Amino acid sequence: MLRQKQEMKNLLFVCSRNQWRSPTGEEVWRRQPGFNARSAGTSPKARKTVSGADIRWADVVFVMEKKHKNRLTAEFSRLLDHKPLYVLDIPDEYQYMDPELVEEIEQKVALVLDQKTQ
Repeated sequence: MLRQKQEMKNLLFVCSRNQWRSPTGEEVWRRQPGFNARSAGTSPKARKTVSGADIRWADVVFVMEKKHKNRLTAEFSRLLDHKPLYVLDIPDEYQYMDPELVEEIEQKVALVLDQKTQ
């Protein structure tokens, strides 16, 4: 009996400067089986600024705050037309891989992904 190849899900995490929150999301979820993860920022001063290629690559986009959603929809509205985009409501008060941040990202993203698979 042939086993079906499990489809990898591409998750994009976005914050402002791509320094702490979105790279943490990328690091946490790239370790999970069945997922690829990338991160980017909305600011021109971001470590890696989000691009159209990032949006096209992603199956699901997670932003940390409403302002990130607004910036993405302003710049990439056509690319985001049929793409799920979720606001995680995670304030900019954590350092990279802060245990509280890791837990919050794990829980909130898992909730969204569980709802999508049901």
